[in-house]
Amino acid sequence: MLRKVSCMAVLGLLVSSAAWAKDPKLEISGMAGYSFSDGVNTQTAVTVGGNTYNSLGPTSAFSYSFTVGYNFTENWELEFLYANQQSKLEVSGTNTLTIGDFHVSNYQGIISYNFGDPRAKARPFVFGGAGATTYPGLSAPGLDGQTHSIAGESRFASTWGAGVKIYPGKAVGIRLQARWTPTYINTTSAGWWCDPYWGCYVVGNAQYSNQFELGGGLTLRF
Repeated sequence: MLRKVSCMAVLGLLVSSAAWAKDPKLEISGMAGYSFSDGVNTQTAVTVGGNTYNSLGPTSAFSYSFTVGYNFTENWELEFLYANQQSKLEVSGTNTLTIGDFHVSNYQGIISYNFGDPRAKARPFVFGGAGATTYPGLSAPGLDGQTHSIAGESRFASTWGAGVKIYPGKAVGIRLQARWTPTYINTTSAGWWCDPYWGCYVVGNAQYSNQFELGGGLTLRF
């Protein structure tokens, strides 16, 4: 009887080891959250109807994102991130006016470091990456009552964050994370730059809105 129990225990250990012989390599996550945004100062303040407007930027809004990752070691992972923030563009100062929809999209290549063993139920992680933020153009009435067109933009952007993955089972888990992405809004004139060979050029300062997202959702690993 003892020999039979011992054999069963060994067999169970071998089966368990075989199940984890090949750690999961692919991870797919779908998340929803909320993105907090700040505005950027306009180059000159505009006064209309007794109100002064000196800030431009996207509103804080609902956001969603998807990631596809490949674990090339037990701890290091390469990911592609797509995220969309359902913002509106607004000007503010002594009053606030909404100009129109301003849905910011993020396309990022990310490298993540997952702490702990792949078999752990909870794995904290940190990540950083680079890619682009983009938003479509829009036409909307300006403060002067005339309709103005704002061109869409696609600009280089980095992204940084941290979170935790919780796996009650081997394949299905929960992913919680915080992510910061500076997003290009506009460029203000910073004067002229001249050289003795090619002449003079207008120099611009690119302004970025801080996008801070808190989100969570399901993650699958294979």
